[in-house]
Amino acid sequence: MKLPQKDRTDRFLWFASLILAVIGAADAVYLLVLKFTQSEAMCIGNHGCVTVNNSPYSTIYNIPVSLLGLMAYLSIILILSMEPRLPVVKTYGRIISFGLALTGTLFSGYLTYLEYFVIYAVCPFCMISAVVISLILILSTIRLVRQSLP
Repeated sequence: MKLPQKDRTDRFLWFASLILAVIGAADAVYLLVLKFTQSEAMCIGNHGCVTVNNSPYSTIYNIPVSLLGLMAYLSIILILSMEPRLPVVKTYGRIISFGLALTGTLFSGYLTYLEYFVIYAVCPFCMISAVVISLILILSTIRLVRQSLP
């Protein structure tokens, strides 16, 4: 039995969001390991990673920003994973995912500004996270709008 086009599109958007959140979580783990090891070899030819990770902006109340990112990505993964299983998450999961992605995108924008105009160093893995969370925001916006359509 073939799914209707709307259902296939919704499933694709859900799956793409889940894959992006897993990529974001893996990137955040990488940045967290880099934060604690301070290994310049992990920067893959760019010393910006260490510079950014050693800046005063890399922590908030001694909590690494990469840990906050990891928690956000894991929260999105959890919500997406529970959507098909729990009615309450099916009802409110899209708005929660949207809120997390919006907050993450705004925070990533702020951190990117700091990298370019305050720290004067760019961490490519931080940029990957910024792009991933922005893509999740786009997908979650589409999913949220589609939920409200008949």
